[in-house]
Order: sequence, then structure tokens, then C-alpha cells
Amino acid sequence: MRGDERTGGDRGLPFEHVSVMPKEVIHYLEPGPGKTILDSTLGGAGHAKKILEAGAELIGLDQDPNALSHAAQRLEKYGDAVALRQLNFSEMLAAGREICPEGVDGILMDLGVSSHQLDCAERGFSLRAQGPLDMRMNPDKGVTAAEVVNEWDEAELARIFWELGEERKSRAVAGAIVRRRGTKPFRETLDLADCVSRVIGRKGRIHPATRVFQALRMTVNREMECLEAALESAPALLKPGGRIAVITFHSLEDRMVKRFFKSRSQPEIDRPEWPAARSNPDFCMNRITRRPVVAEPDEVKKNPRSRSAKLRVAEMRKVGAS
Repeated sequence: MRGDERTGGDRGLPFEHVSVMPKEVIHYLEPGPGKTILDSTLGGAGHAKKILEAGAELIGLDQDPNALSHAAQRLEKYGDAVALRQLNFSEMLAAGREICPEGVDGILMDLGVSSHQLDCAERGFSLRAQGPLDMRMNPDKGVTAAEVVNEWDEAELARIFWELGEERKSRAVAGAIVRRRGTKPFRETLDLADCVSRVIGRKGRIHPATRVFQALRMTVNREMECLEAALESAPALLKPGGRIAVITFHSLEDRMVKRFFKSRSQPEIDRPEWPAARSNPDFCMNRITRRPVVAEPDEVKKNPRSRSAKLRVAEMRKVGAS
């Protein structure tokens, strides 16, 4: 491993994140001595610590400088076995080739948002604490949630609330936002949450603005585009027999991962308009999990956020494998 690039951040603020399905991740990635695992969404380093404890070396990526700073402290005792970079997981190809040009034995993508990010008012993700309407994972890059809600047209807002948030009242919410911003722009989280709640109404245990905030977070951080780019780059990094494990928390993400693994694990492609099936030029993987793995009941009880998690795993075909 070559080098450790550590970034600054708020070292006084505890970065807490309960890793989802750690036992299952270790089972499928099989880390051990002589292996290198790329954790492309480092977060609180819970999975990373388990990987290092198993004897593997680790490449850790995270676009959040605060997360990376705290992960560096937590993993400091592992010394040269760890190489960290402040990068979005969609940029892992360059980092992997720089640090481990011979390829890696495993890749982990955990697409969950950390408890720290959700609960820290200053980051703008929280529905229950006042803070700036930001929502950027990397606070130094990209548009803020305030820019989206104050500048995008009504049709675009309705589209993202429907597609990314699966909010049934997406059009009504978008209309209310546009009317309100005409007199007073949105600047803070609770201001927007209150506006959305007035439209949706307060029913059940889930905050009525949850889906809208999810859609804004996914838009601001280009989460679907980044996932697609990360998946496309994974085969070029994995050694033959290397595995990729992806944990999703949203149906759109899970469908994208499912389709990608399927498209890379079919030897042939067949279409109605073709006289015969053709060989698949992208065939390079075998699916290890045909169906998604979910958290066990005991884990869900201890960590309710694991309830919606789905884990899918695929393996690069070995040379000469049929």
C-alpha cells in the first residue's frame, strides 16, 4: 500500500455510524492476509475495521472530509495496511489503480447515510433540528438543497420528489414550495420541513417530509449517477475471483445494482428481433446472491435503520472459467 492521505474536519464532533450487516459483509468478501479490499464508502469505518481485523489491507474512500478524518483516527493503529483518500466512490477507479495497480480482491459499497450526517443539524439533513438547507456529503462541492428548492422549476421538483422520493403528493408539494419561495426563499431545514408537512399532513410515525428530504439529498449528491459510475468501474479494478458487495437502502438503487449484476453475468443476450442469441461482450461476473440478503431480526431490533438494507454480491469470473 502506498501512502495515507488524511483530511481535516471537525475533530471534536463524534462520528458515529452503526455498520449494517457486518457479519454478512465479511462472509461474502472473505478478507484475509494477502488480500486488499476497497471500501468505497468508508463512513464511520465500521466495516473497514472488521476487514482489517481479518488481516486484509484496506483502501478507504469517502467524500465527506469529516468522516474521513474520524476514520483515520479510528484506523490509525493499522498503519501502512490502510490508505485513505477523500473521493466519491464513483472515482474509485483512479484511486484503486494508483494505490493497488495489480487490482483488488474485494469492493464494498454501503450506500447508507450515516447517523452522524442525518442527525448533525449543521449538515442540513435533519428533519428535526434547525440547520442550513445544505445536504452536501462533500460540503465543498456541488449545489445545495437550498439552491434546488429555490431555483428549480415546479415540474423538475415534482419529478425528483416522485422518482427519488416516491412521494405520492409530489406535485402538490412542488407547487407549495414554488408559491412560498416567491415571497420568502427557503434557507433552513425546519422551514422546508414545515412547508412540506402542511401539504402531506402528519400521519404515522414517519415524518411527513422524509421522502422529500430523501429526494433532495439524492439529487444534491447525484447519488444515482455516482452509483452507476461506480458499478461500471468495478470490473476494471477487481482481480479474477474478486468480489463486489453492495448494500442499498432504496428500491431505485437496488434495481440498478440488480440489473448491473445481471447484465454482467449473462453469457448470451437474446432479443425478440434477433434470429439467435448473441454472446454478451460484457459477460465478466457470476452472481453470488441471486436474491438480496437482508438484515437478521436481531440486527433490525438493535439498529432499525438496517430494516430497509439489501445486500447483493457478485464475483469476477476466474480465468478459464466456463
